[in-house]
Amino acid sequence: MAVDLSRRAYRAQRWAARVALVAAALAVVVPLLYGGLQGLVLLLCGVVGLALSAAALWWMLTLRGPLRWLAALVVVCVPAAVIALYAVILFWALPVSLALWALAVWSGRFALRGTGNERQRERQRERRMPLPRRAVLIMNPRSGGGKVGRYRLREKAERLGARVVLIDPEKENDVAAMAREAVAGGADLLGAAGGDGTQALVAAVAAEHDIPFLVISAGTRNHFALDLGLDRGDPAACLDALTDGVELRVDLGFAGDQPFVNNASFGAYASIVQSPAYRDDKIGTSLEMLPDLLTGQQGARLVARVGDTTLDAPQAVLVSNNPYRTDDPFGLGRRERLDSGVLGVLGVKVEGAVDAAALLLDPSRGRLTILTAPEVLIEGDRAEIEAGVDGEALLLPAPVRCRIAPGALRVRVPRKRPGVAQAPPRLNWRRLRKLAATVGRTAAPSRFRHHPEIPDVPEGQGPFLGR
Repeated sequence: MAVDLSRRAYRAQRWAARVALVAAALAVVVPLLYGGLQGLVLLLCGVVGLALSAAALWWMLTLRGPLRWLAALVVVCVPAAVIALYAVILFWALPVSLALWALAVWSGRFALRGTGNERQRERQRERRMPLPRRAVLIMNPRSGGGKVGRYRLREKAERLGARVVLIDPEKENDVAAMAREAVAGGADLLGAAGGDGTQALVAAVAAEHDIPFLVISAGTRNHFALDLGLDRGDPAACLDALTDGVELRVDLGFAGDQPFVNNASFGAYASIVQSPAYRDDKIGTSLEMLPDLLTGQQGARLVARVGDTTLDAPQAVLVSNNPYRTDDPFGLGRRERLDSGVLGVLGVKVEGAVDAAALLLDPSRGRLTILTAPEVLIEGDRAEIEAGVDGEALLLPAPVRCRIAPGALRVRVPRKRPGVAQAPPRLNWRRLRKLAATVGRTAAPSRFRHHPEIPDVPEGQGPFLGR
């Protein structure tokens, strides 16, 4: 995004920063002033209630029988009681406080947008390439509840000149072998209509032979399609790439020899999906297995090595093909880029109810580990480690080396597509204070300092410097 150098734009940003700071302060002060001493007590009750709810959630997941149901009652009732208490005592001050906080967040993000402090997501480079002549698309008719048939994907693809290979749901199918056979027959483009697991297998063959890969969002969730900016609500629109498409170069992840386009998980979740009962009763199976998994009585004891960092005995490790956004609750589960050349690593280690409460109140205190690295080594105390790779339950030989292949995959996408929503800038209160304190003319980023409309500013001064 280009930086607007006009003084008017900087003035608006400066005032937006001031509004954000004032609104945030008032969001805290208004309930305290309205409630007086009761306001302080309510604030303390909120913190205690949050911690108690987190601890009760841990007990609910790790206990069985009547104690589990008692903990579940606490999880539901304590937050409800705190909210009701706030509503009764604070009355109009609570909605006013929430509105002020919303104003603070909006104004703060507006102030920081385009200041040069927040790295804006670079648009992935699109390349115009010749149209495919012998496209082969592998489709799973059962994926996504039958989207292949519901959206008539086979018929549309064949009208556009592609050859369609249907996966037989009644047989064991080697999807990778089907893709290799298509390449041996002269295919110059491979595509897949199915979930992320099917996409990954076909994508790996396309990357191996350096031919384009076409994603058709016919799965249940299709996180890969979402992060490519494709329309998940209309899988047939993905086929427009056959006649009016562009290419993107993206990364491909591997857990051992197993490719993944989304993520590979190890630990509690990976163990649960191995159970034959999980497919028919997800909630019941999870509640039955979690007590032993979370307390270390079942499942492999894992050690994850990420560069110089070692995660010892985490309950769960998630390794993703490019890191997920973690700074915005509305962007959780989304990736800003698919071409950064690094894996995202998310590790969780909770050893009891106190740790669970601390994790919710302060995730940065070592219980939640967020890292990036080109390679991750997952070790276990068993010959095979349970893994969930793009939703597929697998047993992988230990240790499992997860790596990323930068730019290995050529993805062909429609030229006209919804696109990936740009992440809003992070709320950095320190930068907002600097920006709000600026008087007179506002300093520009250093690379624009000699613009005729912007005065010179000594190095290291001004709210837009010192990245």
